[in-house]
Amino acid sequence: MKIITVLGARPQFIKAALLSKELRKKNEEILIHTGQHYDKEMSDVFFEEMDIPKPDYNLGIGSDTHAIQTAKIMIALEKLFVSEKPNLVLVYGDTNSTLAAALTASKLKLPLAHVEAGPRMFDKTVPEEINRVITDHISTLLFAPTTISMDNLHKEGLNEGVYRTGDVMLDNFLYFSKIAEKRLNIMENLNLSKNDYILSTVHRARNTDDADNLKNICKAFLELSKEYKIVFPVHPRTVKYLNKYGLYNKLKNANNIMLIEPVSYLEMLILTKNAYKIITDSGGLQKEAYFAKIPCITLDDSTGWPETIQEGQNILVAQKNETINYKYVVDITESFKSKSMHKNTFGDGKSKDKIVGLVNNLL
Repeated sequence: MKIITVLGARPQFIKAALLSKELRKKNEEILIHTGQHYDKEMSDVFFEEMDIPKPDYNLGIGSDTHAIQTAKIMIALEKLFVSEKPNLVLVYGDTNSTLAAALTASKLKLPLAHVEAGPRMFDKTVPEEINRVITDHISTLLFAPTTISMDNLHKEGLNEGVYRTGDVMLDNFLYFSKIAEKRLNIMENLNLSKNDYILSTVHRARNTDDADNLKNICKAFLELSKEYKIVFPVHPRTVKYLNKYGLYNKLKNANNIMLIEPVSYLEMLILTKNAYKIITDSGGLQKEAYFAKIPCITLDDSTGWPETIQEGQNILVAQKNETINYKYVVDITESFKSKSMHKNTFGDGKSKDKIVGLVNNLL
């Protein structure tokens, strides 16, 4: 069977790493990189280090408005889908590349599989929410990572082709953590010890582009730095707005805040597993904090992963109404100790096997 997998950003390649290997045991897989996000980390070393198959096609679409970017990807994909004649198109998550591939496959009446189907933030102002909902509603096979995700799909009338498989991110976390620990020494390079720092990331537009939100976050980081060391890998988008609002140097000059370049996936796994707490607006890092059993503070008023909230390992802080402070860090520590149930909500680390088994049997 010929399967076309469409990916648009480095996190999606990471999600696809182990699943692609499993798919290729009995199928022909063609990997298409839309080039939605340019990432200097996606060098030959990236593919070799993580043993990820290199793309068969790179469309080189690049950044643009949501509409133009999605349209360009669709035009390019249509030609490839027609010429390659796949038996299945497979997509991940909620990027514009995901939506473009889903719409193109649907128009050509090609079976479509969606990995990471069903999470909902219930906030239609978030572009990724729209991408995910539309993709779910035109997919043939929906692979839900959690029970809540599966229930969301059922509530929307999606019952056929829906399967709870667990989360491929957990597969990757377990597998690549072992590799990272053997190969890398980022803790030594940054002079860090286990549990002696808060790991922080900020990149969502609602936090970076909004001056008040970003100022509140920086104020909180400066306050927390009086008590804790903060390790802050700074996304290029965030650097741009920190400089725009005159905040970058304030953080840089703080004694206990380490502003560092974005790190590789393997390095981030090590920083995550050894952190005292995590403060982030990243959906992926919220889950990885859960996998590592590290308490997390999420810089948002909603999350696609309510499971982490329900199990006492994550709390939401809406920046328009509150500022993170020392109290939140203490509170989440106590909350985690008293409420955390950690039910292996995201599966058993064998999601790839379940997904590939379903694809092979059903198609």
